Amino acid sequence: MPDQEIVLLIERLSPLAFNLTVERLSQAIADAGMRTFAFIDHAGNVKEAGLSMPASTVLTYGKGAGGTPIMLAYPRAAIDFPLHVLVREDSDGQTTISLYPIAARLEASGVPSALAALLAPGE
Repeated sequence: MPDQEIVLLIERLSPLAFNLTVERLSQAIADAGMRTFAFIDHAGNVKEAGLSMPASTVLTYGKGAGGTPIMLAYPRAAIDFPLHVLVREDSDGQTTISLYPIAARLEASGVPSALAALLAPGE
């Protein structure tokens, strides 16, 4: 298998506090007709290990009608599903939203750009 190009991370500062950013992002996912499958609370998990870190949550989300046809046609694209976004709080209280552009990631898995672009609105 040939080496694949690394897809750069997109990061945006949120004008809102961490919890409100997570809430609004979750609502935007629902408003787009997708479902949030999981909230992975990294800060909560490390707390159980006796460690601490600023608030950090990954939301996994999607819609079967969007990703399934791509996974059926290009099985290795399944590594990029469900879609996910990181919301984290810096030590100074600033909230940052991070995600990989799904179209570029899918193209790196061999999905034609025209097909991959259909999922770009989910970013």
